[in-house]
Amino acid sequence: MAPPKHFCLFSAIFLFLFLLSFPPTSAILPKVNIHLPNAKNPLPATPSKLVKRVCKGDSIDRNFCLQVLTTPEAVAVKDSTKLGTLIMKLGAANGKATLDAYNEMIKKPGSPQTLKALNSCVEAYKYAIQSFKIVSTELVDDPMTANYDVSILAPEITNCDKALTDAKVEAPRLYDGNRFIKYYIAMGSRITSILEDQSKQNNY
Repeated sequence: MAPPKHFCLFSAIFLFLFLLSFPPTSAILPKVNIHLPNAKNPLPATPSKLVKRVCKGDSIDRNFCLQVLTTPEAVAVKDSTKLGTLIMKLGAANGKATLDAYNEMIKKPGSPQTLKALNSCVEAYKYAIQSFKIVSTELVDDPMTANYDVSILAPEITNCDKALTDAKVEAPRLYDGNRFIKYYIAMGSRITSILEDQSKQNNY
């Protein structure tokens, strides 16, 4: 016998409220259809030659890179400097979203060790966000310095990861944020390396 209609309605409402109770994770994800490595999701658009070159880097998560840089905005960019500026912009925005997640976490009750770890990560993210912005201004005149400034961010996030692990912080959103910003750092290092090579060739 089919269940009463009012029972089905009550079940649907309960399920909806249950799903809303979960904290959102999209705040720390890039605004594209990101998928895990080896997944076979279609790309938003056909990647340009420049994007393919950036995403071929040894330290690059290729699937992530292609998903981020095959948006219409990214595909339209044919200039290395402009693509570098876009990558820094995306990295800073992603970092800001993750920083907000850390600040939310700090407001919750926790042990002194947890608070210390979270605060150290907050400082790392503030530094990373500011560095992404600075690197954007260095891309044209000093790509070598830009490459250095973005590359040294990776150890800061690695230290943040270690601090969270040592403090036994259970917050998947934060670990995901750390993983994503490392991807952006690697992409930034790659594009600044390309710009550095181009600068050397132009000086010959």
